[in-house]
Amino acid sequence: MPGLIAGVDEAGRGPLAGRVYAAAVILAPETIEHRMRDSKRLSAQRRERLYDEILHNSVASAIAWAEVDEIAELNILWATMQAMRRAVLSLAVLPEQVLIDGNRCPELSVPALAIVGGDDCVPAISAASILAKVARDRHMLELDVRYPEYGFAKHKGYPTAEHLAALRRHGPCPEHRQGFGPVASCMASRSAGDD
Repeated sequence: MPGLIAGVDEAGRGPLAGRVYAAAVILAPETIEHRMRDSKRLSAQRRERLYDEILHNSVASAIAWAEVDEIAELNILWATMQAMRRAVLSLAVLPEQVLIDGNRCPELSVPALAIVGGDDCVPAISAASILAKVARDRHMLELDVRYPEYGFAKHKGYPTAEHLAALRRHGPCPEHRQGFGPVASCMASRSAGDD
């Protein structure tokens, strides 16, 4: 289908724990573009409602991620690029162009353009932002069930005072990003305490 543009965005580059997610969305022209905006500006309830609308009313959409071990191996930037690439490759329809939020594009077989602040001005990127954010938040709720001592349901892995206190108290779990400064510091201080 000619002229189809996919928007791509990520969620979860800054947290200390959990996967980094990316989504790709090709919006149908007559859909809900006017209600799309950066996921961070929407309430969780609004994101959840739009998530279902986007999935059901887009030409194509896909959600992908990179695991914590990939983040450790590649670093967060390249793990994010990998998640974005996977999302685009998972689309049921090949877009003619890909518009990506940020200042860098993953390696793709179709033309891609990075747009700083694209999640606030390109509806397809805004839609991808919503899908990625909701998918990641749902994953963090799952991790909260497995590791309730960290409070992932509340802070979603971001370095809040509560999360940092839990990290110092319990040490990192397998879902913590060991290469990130606060996690590495916690591990070093706990190792020093064992000596």
